[in-house]
Amino acid sequence: MAPKLLSSTNFKSLFNSVDTFLFDCDGVIWKGDTLIDGVSQTLDLLRSKGKNIVFVTNNSMKSRRQYAEKFRSLGLASVTQDEIFSSSFAAAMYLKANNFPKDKKVYVIGGEGVLEELQLAGFTGLGGPEDGEKKAQWKSNSLFQHDKTVGAVVVGLDPNINYYKLQYGTLCVRENPGCLFIATNRDAVGHMTDLQEWPGAGCMVAAMCGSTEKEPIVVGKPATFMMDFLIQKFGTETSRMCMVGDRLDTDVLFGQNAGCKTLLVLSGCTSESNLLDENNKIEPDYYTSMVSDITKLMDSP
Repeated sequence: MAPKLLSSTNFKSLFNSVDTFLFDCDGVIWKGDTLIDGVSQTLDLLRSKGKNIVFVTNNSMKSRRQYAEKFRSLGLASVTQDEIFSSSFAAAMYLKANNFPKDKKVYVIGGEGVLEELQLAGFTGLGGPEDGEKKAQWKSNSLFQHDKTVGAVVVGLDPNINYYKLQYGTLCVRENPGCLFIATNRDAVGHMTDLQEWPGAGCMVAAMCGSTEKEPIVVGKPATFMMDFLIQKFGTETSRMCMVGDRLDTDVLFGQNAGCKTLLVLSGCTSESNLLDENNKIEPDYYTSMVSDITKLMDSP
């Protein structure tokens, strides 16, 4: 079925069939450090109507605590850490759920958010921002040393990715027996600033795929790993959830994979022409221009 433009006639049935709204962040709630118009009022309205609200973001640069601070800085003080599910958190929870040994370390190609979530889960992380200035030396008879106790490499969005990190991560995956290769997500691009898109974690993951000749375990959207935690937290069936996002290949596909209703907003990565292109095979249930349309439609007769 073709996606339906959200309207006053179909909005009420969608709204009444949903207990929990899942929101992506970049391109939906904000762009860079700029809040998208009308978001605050829409979230307040949904809460006043008794709806659960959750934020599911693939951006692993921040931890849940750091994301809660960002929400507060943008005037969304009602958002709590418990309502935020980031791919940095998902990476740590994946290791915990799979009984990753506490005596093994985790090498991080990514930001502080992954390291903080690993620490909160009781794991020892290496790398991250502090390896951003390091250089790999190509010298004859020199051996690049890496920690043999690293049992997992987590790759996420990393604005300071370099050859040193790629060599370190590659050696761990190729030479440490049983070392896991985990990707927070494979997003091609993202709204790192409010004016334009920038390369996403997908290009960092692709570099590691090239050097290790392995495919990663993906814990962020569209993989449904995080959904188990959401179901446990809210006790809501996925059929009573609606995933609201700006990307077809992550947000909408995540919702579809999990059995949720899906709503695409055109305020981020996807244009209406992209959505309606005959070559596009990922179709949401509904689409609209931006999150604040929910408020307008709620007020319509």
